Amino acid sequence: MDTNELVATVCPPINELGWAHYFHPETMARAERLGLDGFRFYFIGRGGVLGDVEPAVVTSAFGYFAPGVVASMWTSAREIIAPRDAAREYLAAGADLGRARLADVEGLAEFCAAAEAVVRGADPAAIALFAGLAAEPLPDDLPARAYQLVNLLRELRGGLHLVAVVASGLSPRIAHLIRRPDMDASFGWTDQPEVTDQHRAQLAAADETTDRLCAAAYGVLDETGADALAAGVAAIGAALAG
Repeated sequence: MDTNELVATVCPPINELGWAHYFHPETMARAERLGLDGFRFYFIGRGGVLGDVEPAVVTSAFGYFAPGVVASMWTSAREIIAPRDAAREYLAAGADLGRARLADVEGLAEFCAAAEAVVRGADPAAIALFAGLAAEPLPDDLPARAYQLVNLLRELRGGLHLVAVVASGLSPRIAHLIRRPDMDASFGWTDQPEVTDQHRAQLAAADETTDRLCAAAYGVLDETGADALAAGVAAIGAALAG
């Protein structure tokens, strides 16, 4: 398959698979052991790769949450655990999920090689969460390594999509309202702005730009690598769903 087909094939499932550990029961149990609830662990665990920063930095990197929610969650969680420590605990939760669910998946070595090539080929400019996560070491064992790479590829596309949304002239808040209207309140928003046809057109343009930006990273793969990546994503998806 060519690069555009690869992006269209793997990015939608990666978007779903890459957050499988976020609110998994074992992750919630880890959060409790750390003295956190699941929501605070999400913020400081996912955002902890940014370091001990102010809430506005996390708001910028996450993109879609109301600033007040980020400030409340991040500040209260930071009083309990250092952000970098929380990030490594969050990565450990993902590694545990990979070990529990992906140990019998075939082709993980080939998948990991292909995914690592994409990560190395991606330009980290303007995508801070991806850059922070990419700076963390990968686990040595294939199941944990494969899951962390799926998480990395999710942050890659997520960061590029946020860049594309802003470049389209659309506010991330409106983009999120269009995409996930049922989650608007849970992201901390209380007002209800009007969504127009122009907003929807801008989001469609942002989606096209996102695919184009992703293709620049995924284009490092030859046909063998592309096939290995696609097969690995499918197999990992089946294992996590099973």
